[in-house]
Amino acid sequence: METYTDVLLVTANVGSLFDNVGEIESDWLRELFGTVQSHKPRFIALHFQEVGGKDYMVNMGHAENFFWNIESSEEMRDFDRVCIYVDNHFKNVDSFTALGSMYFIHKSLKNIYQYDFNVKDFKAVSGQNKYVGSLDGVTTMEKEKFPKNFWPDFKWSRKGFMRTRWIIHNQGLDLVNVHLFHDASNLIACNASPSIYSANRQKALRYVINRISESSYTPLPFFLFGDFNFRLDTLSLVQNLSTSAEVQTVKKDSSNEVEKIICEEKDNDHKILLHIETKMFAYLHQAVFREDNGRAILKYDKEIAAFQDVIAEEEILFPPSYPYSEDYTKPTQYMNTRCPSWCDRILMSHTAQDIIHRRDEGESSVVYNILGPNVCMGDHKPVFLSFALKTNGH
Repeated sequence: METYTDVLLVTANVGSLFDNVGEIESDWLRELFGTVQSHKPRFIALHFQEVGGKDYMVNMGHAENFFWNIESSEEMRDFDRVCIYVDNHFKNVDSFTALGSMYFIHKSLKNIYQYDFNVKDFKAVSGQNKYVGSLDGVTTMEKEKFPKNFWPDFKWSRKGFMRTRWIIHNQGLDLVNVHLFHDASNLIACNASPSIYSANRQKALRYVINRISESSYTPLPFFLFGDFNFRLDTLSLVQNLSTSAEVQTVKKDSSNEVEKIICEEKDNDHKILLHIETKMFAYLHQAVFREDNGRAILKYDKEIAAFQDVIAEEEILFPPSYPYSEDYTKPTQYMNTRCPSWCDRILMSHTAQDIIHRRDEGESSVVYNILGPNVCMGDHKPVFLSFALKTNGH
């Protein structure tokens, strides 16, 4: 007999939560708990990136407090088994990823097993399993920081992946927390289509997929969710946004290096339509990114296209998840630092898409959306996927 288990997957880059300690957290948690209460999952996976924020040496204590606030909350009391993995050992430069994964199992969910990568077998999950630190020697997860030699010309940062493997009833799956490289400079991103950064992310994502598909463990359906840092194809977008504009490239006096790109409207008092610098992307009509959930610019979201052979995704019906204002009075406004993009995603193997239960026409049981659309959640809005997993319970 086919049965279903309601699942909630959430990805959240929480760096700015710690950089603005305490200001955003209570609203952020209220949005998370509200989503849990409205979707009533029996299995929850929370994948966090940038735990501790930019100033992680100072803020890591606050990060532990944040996890404790979720774990010990009244709203989560019916989840009687918890597995928590927080890589916060920043002194270990060679392996620090700043990834955190939390898994909650509802008391009504009976058959759930977790894989031990050391003994290569599944074990029933019981009690509270909390691992915070370097995670060395923890055998129920695998984590890896991207190798340094991957990108010799890039600053090595807290990027990598963390994987856990589960059986829910008798359906096996891999859950992978991912953080890929960002665009360091808006100007360099404009140089080519696809950009050099996009090519690096593609290489990194291919690496992750190969690592979780290799034959040392039986490949299972997988969900990859995290901050992929996917950006719009900036060059094509800028060419399109500035079709009726005069484009000026301003160079530094000393070198031939581009300092800014300015697009002025040809008429209309020569209003500045678009102004781009290394860390500035100011577009006059910002509403295009929000109206109709950014539908008009979704065609510039191209980075996943290279993976259609191995990766699927539910339809995006929400606005770009980044970079939102960190001013709590402007929860729907984007900052003028980067081109708004769908950085935070929940991707899956085709085999995983096959085990999502689709109800009859008319009633959708699958919800793919941002968390806190009208509340300040920091610079990234978390993204969630709520669905019924096909499980054959006996």
